[in-house]
Amino acid sequence: MGRLRVEETWTTDEYGPSHEGSVGVLLADGTVPGPVYFDSGSGSGGEAVGHWSVYDGRWPHAPKAAVLRAVCSCGWTGPEHPVDWESIGETPFREAGLTDADTCLQDWDGHTAAVGATTVPLPAEVTDLVERLVEEIEKLARTSPIAAVKAARQLEVAAARVGYWAAHDTHKDTPPDQAASALGLSTTDTRKLLARYGRWSPYR
Repeated sequence: MGRLRVEETWTTDEYGPSHEGSVGVLLADGTVPGPVYFDSGSGSGGEAVGHWSVYDGRWPHAPKAAVLRAVCSCGWTGPEHPVDWESIGETPFREAGLTDADTCLQDWDGHTAAVGATTVPLPAEVTDLVERLVEEIEKLARTSPIAAVKAARQLEVAAARVGYWAAHDTHKDTPPDQAASALGLSTTDTRKLLARYGRWSPYR
């Protein structure tokens, strides 16, 4: 998927912040730790870090992780992966924990796939047409990048045109929570999407 395994968060193009994933930490007592504060030593403040790799218990202010698991902004949590500190030994946690962190990413990938399976289905001919169009534009970009830009721009214009009335009809006929579920987005992101296509203020 082209994501580094040590990234703070993961997103997909389709779901964006509605399903933003990351590696979550649980302590031995089952609680979720707060960010670890690192003093800069300069008297100008420090930095609060919540990345899983800082929870190695090697500093008084950094508790030791007992479990790593994938978490998502939608509230979903993945399977728990216990941290084997005995096997880790003196290896830095940011290195030793990469395998479990990568497994968390795979768990979250499975979650987003499951989300996609619950969204409103598209007719096969529409999906195939979009995929073929993308392939043709990518092929065009190899021989004439500027022509591919023009094609991409035409796609934007077409999307704005066909999305206008679809957004208004959805807003009129479909409750916000149902629209969000059908799109796989949060209600906030669904409201923003419909407002963008329908050309009204999302704050109205």
